[in-house]
Amino acid sequence: MSKIRVYELAKELNISSKELITLLMEEFNVEVKNHMSVIEDEDAELIKELLTGSDNKEDKDATLKKNGDKKSLVDEYEDILAEEVNKGNKKKKKTKKQIAEEKARAEQEFAENTILEIGETITVKELADLLQKQYADVIKTLMFIGVMAAMNQEIDYETAAKVCEKYEIICEKKEETSELESLNLETEKEENLTKRPPIITVMGHVDHGKTSLLDAIRKAKVTDTEAGGITQHIGAYTVNVKGEKITFLDTPGHEAFTAMRARGAQITDVVILVVAADDGIMPQTKEAISHCKAAGVPMVVAINKIDRPNANIDKVKQELTEYGLVAEDWGGDTICVPVSAKAGQNIDQLLEMVLLTAEMLELKANPDRKAKGTVIEAKLDKGRGSVASLLVQSGTLRVGDSILVGTTYGRIRAMFDDEGKKIKSAGPSIPVEVLGLSEVPAAGDRFNEVKDEKTARAMAESRKDKIKSDNFHRVSLEDLYNQIKEGTVKELAIIVKADVQGSAEAIRQSLEKLSTDDVKVRVIHSGVGAITETDTTLATASNAIVIGFNVRPDTNATVAAERDGVDIKTYRIIYDAIDDVKSAMIGMLEPEYKEVVLGKAEVRETYKISNVGTIAGCYVLDGKVKRNSEARVIRDGIVILEGKLASLKRFKDDVKEAAAGYECGLSIEKFNDLKEGDIIESFEIEAIKRKEL
Repeated sequence: MSKIRVYELAKELNISSKELITLLMEEFNVEVKNHMSVIEDEDAELIKELLTGSDNKEDKDATLKKNGDKKSLVDEYEDILAEEVNKGNKKKKKTKKQIAEEKARAEQEFAENTILEIGETITVKELADLLQKQYADVIKTLMFIGVMAAMNQEIDYETAAKVCEKYEIICEKKEETSELESLNLETEKEENLTKRPPIITVMGHVDHGKTSLLDAIRKAKVTDTEAGGITQHIGAYTVNVKGEKITFLDTPGHEAFTAMRARGAQITDVVILVVAADDGIMPQTKEAISHCKAAGVPMVVAINKIDRPNANIDKVKQELTEYGLVAEDWGGDTICVPVSAKAGQNIDQLLEMVLLTAEMLELKANPDRKAKGTVIEAKLDKGRGSVASLLVQSGTLRVGDSILVGTTYGRIRAMFDDEGKKIKSAGPSIPVEVLGLSEVPAAGDRFNEVKDEKTARAMAESRKDKIKSDNFHRVSLEDLYNQIKEGTVKELAIIVKADVQGSAEAIRQSLEKLSTDDVKVRVIHSGVGAITETDTTLATASNAIVIGFNVRPDTNATVAAERDGVDIKTYRIIYDAIDDVKSAMIGMLEPEYKEVVLGKAEVRETYKISNVGTIAGCYVLDGKVKRNSEARVIRDGIVILEGKLASLKRFKDDVKEAAAGYECGLSIEKFNDLKEGDIIESFEIEAIKRKEL
């Protein structure tokens, strides 16, 4: 027959060991010595049933309250003794030795019946109160174990545990993050959920009318509601459409949109994709489509500028089909609304379609729980300190609440709505600007309301330490096979950039054909031109590999890739790219050489010298350019030649290398078509050991 100890049963019943011992002895006539006493499982089940399932709840609560309000045993003994002295009952007055013995017995009983829960850190004062000891005694005990600490100084759990051990009291570590974990794991009951406004982001190519459309919506809907001038520093605002609210996010371009998703913040419910009727699908439009599909966000297409004479709505719809977006009137499921932001035409119809799309999503949230949401943007204001624009996604945020935001924390001192007016609370889907955070958070950071500022601070510090120790392992071609075998990779996401559209499409189709039962190859985005920071941001969010054909990453992309651990592979031959991915998937990839970029130089002037050829006067941008190293000529992000540096001079002298910030003259073997603005990339091929898989 299995048994359970008193302190374990107390933990299950969510009461202290002392309270349970009192109940067992007074209510159930069960003899127990201390919290380590053993109870049979059958008896424990009966006790649990009686304590938790009793109909007379008021009586039970009164009993618990009565027991919970009792003084400690030590205090009781001291009160009794003091009372006897006051009465002047000399016959019953106890000797100092008896008092000391009874006090020692009371302390022993307290130690046997108590388990202290201590967090990651605790102040000396709080520890002394928990131990029911004098502050001076605890400080003295700390000195004996080699720790010098004042009354209000914090000590860690290990030190506190040593102090408890000296007093022969059991202590347990309390998990500080348990509250947040319970918040995140908490499942919402259907009856607590209410309808919330949809959150909309407007995306599209530059000059296609995103800002004009937002302005038109603002004029049509915000001034009608007499909301006054909208201050756009908050990056979001709310409009009313037929009594329904819609929240518009004004900040996210592609980079911000993806950066937020990279941090796990899925804040947009619907995207309005703006396409100009006279231009059609452009590079940034294609990027926006890729971002939305990767995020799984529904799109409503606004075909703008229909008032233009050369507007062609059908042409736009035709181009959309090439990206898997088929208009409803063409038999598909993509809502397309022809609008004119300039003339204010069909704005109402567009907003109705957005509401319809949102209605299909059945967007709901619980306004009565603790608030959580996402940072839209944040800044440091000289007068007000850290200012953050937050979007509440669930619960209600109030002034005075303590919140944890990424690795920062704070207590909300003031809150403003999208018009800059002071407010006291904000419910789901409402954007607000708050003051009171300890640091400036990053856009896309999640926030959670916690019980108090001390808890928020401890959790923020814990997160900082975890980020330092955790190194997120991104997918790379070299270890792809091992990750497939371990089951950590089920889908290989790839971003393809090439010098021409034909090459990009050829690589895309060839790579997608490599999918197997173990891993699916999916090209999430393909485009023409140099590898940019936008590509690495998308790769970060999607854990993708970037493959470049006849193109190179720009400086920002290289820095971002190194920072975020994104794997960028560049090729000159299509089949090499396909073979590498194929070999990596079957575990046969054994790279023998690695390219090391030494530095980059920009051509400022060119000189033609007879019998020598073209000499380029260059400025070294970063790293260093080495004589006799391999060289790559890049023009507008496209690789036009790979060769060898023939000569390198500083003034009239031959030099071995030229460092960043210096000028130099150089020539490339058998190549004379150097032009001003070209980038010369100096690199070496480094032999590396083969990887054993």
